[in-house]
Amino acid sequence: MAIDEKTQIELDAAVFRRLVAHLQKRTDVQNIDMMNLAGFCRNCLSNWMKDAADAHGVAMTKDEGRESVYGMPYETWKSKYRSEATPEQISAMKKNAAEH
Repeated sequence: MAIDEKTQIELDAAVFRRLVAHLQKRTDVQNIDMMNLAGFCRNCLSNWMKDAADAHGVAMTKDEGRESVYGMPYETWKSKYRSEATPEQISAMKKNAAEH
């Protein structure tokens, strides 16, 4: 299947927006669980957003990148939805980090 570059960019953007919308709805999914299972989390996505903005000369702060992914200020999200990590989650994260 041949897709022109403009269409590919539009498809990629649509998929990213859908992923972000999904993660904004799934506030029950903790970042540490995402890191342990997939090797990335909402913070990674927000950092990648800022990196892309920087690469394109678009002014964006770290907080603005996070808000674009979380759908609200990061501190608000943390206070509403973040739970304390269990010792098992922390152990798994340390093990996974060592394997990267």
